[in-house]
Amino acid sequence: MMTVLVHTKAELEAVAAVPQPSAGGTPIGRPRAVVMTMGALHEGHATLIRTARSRVGEEGTVVVTVFVNPLQFGAGEDLDRYPRTLEADLVLAADSGADVVFAPGVDEVYPGGEPQVRLSAGPMGTGYEGASRPGHFDGMLTVVAKLLHLTGPDLAFYGEKDGQQLALIRRMVADLNFPVEIVGVPTVREPDGLALSSRNRFLSAVERERALTLSRALFAARDAREAGGEPSAVRKAASSVLEAVPSKAVPSQEAGSTIALDYLGLIDPSDFTEIDRDDFTGEAVLAVAAKVGATRLIDNVRLRF
Repeated sequence: MMTVLVHTKAELEAVAAVPQPSAGGTPIGRPRAVVMTMGALHEGHATLIRTARSRVGEEGTVVVTVFVNPLQFGAGEDLDRYPRTLEADLVLAADSGADVVFAPGVDEVYPGGEPQVRLSAGPMGTGYEGASRPGHFDGMLTVVAKLLHLTGPDLAFYGEKDGQQLALIRRMVADLNFPVEIVGVPTVREPDGLALSSRNRFLSAVERERALTLSRALFAARDAREAGGEPSAVRKAASSVLEAVPSKAVPSQEAGSTIALDYLGLIDPSDFTEIDRDDFTGEAVLAVAAKVGATRLIDNVRLRF
């Protein structure tokens, strides 16, 4: 099947109908997967699409959404600056195994204008990214809920790089009884360790080199955990790497040689609260966010205690 570009719900339903009649007349469900994006697709998105294709098989349907959601951008954030590369996105989606690219306009997603009723991220959305970007997760959950309704998937795939987003989507689906399986896909990295992001294109050569400090801090923490370190030792290993980079420039430094750390958190992904004791057991997320030059980057690694 050739990858089809559609812009409306009616077009999507026409090209990606799920029920298939059996010989006895009983509908046989072809599994449908969705990969939600804001465009500017890269290898990380391609991995999500390929993973979705693998899960649903050749008889299933993979829908990729491309929608830059205005509700996720706060005052002073980069809505207008966010890259729009639909033509290139369509090529990457097709090469990765997508059947349909659903690229609705704002009026299609929000036909009544800015929605007066929205989902709330609640306490899970107030810290970390939520503290830095007030209202971001309310807007994210609102559009994810709408896109789940519009695309009707059996499975939805999200990258683990956006750790708090993934945790909130999983909690929303569980709390509100959405009939969909949420699948987390490991972060895709450059050979030098930098997590792939649509925002990496805004980094200068100097800034990109400095951005590697984030992944190096996370890898140091992962090494500490593999050596038997408890939560406090893991956090200290990451902090030591980050603290070695100046946060304020001096005249001899090149622009972009500093990092403005937003947070470093060792987090329980079930409720996205800080792990503050060394007897913690189970899965944890070590998450970091910082500004490198004018570009804000996030990253995380998953650990088990």
